[in-house]
Amino acid sequence: MYDVVTQRIEQSPRFKELVARRGRFAWTLSAIMLGLYVAYILVIAFDPQLFGTRISADSSITWGIPAGLGLIFSAFILTGIYVKRANGEFDDLTAEIIEEAQQ
Repeated sequence: MYDVVTQRIEQSPRFKELVARRGRFAWTLSAIMLGLYVAYILVIAFDPQLFGTRISADSSITWGIPAGLGLIFSAFILTGIYVKRANGEFDDLTAEIIEEAQQ
């Protein structure tokens, strides 16, 4: 059972815009992460020597370790970007939409 405020929110053009913008942003960040992951896997598949090469002649660390860590950190960074925008722009729009619907 819907109440009046919920119906107003669902019918609001600003709510539909918010949902669309948030969805596009989330899919964009997901595509970036997927692209990074696929690139990492393709390097492993087609040029495994690249990630197996030592960083320097006297080092036991290969390029695969910082590349893998970079992939993991990129997930944290993209998540942080989403959270920052969600807590700012998207939350502000949500508050405005709710306020309009309650009038």
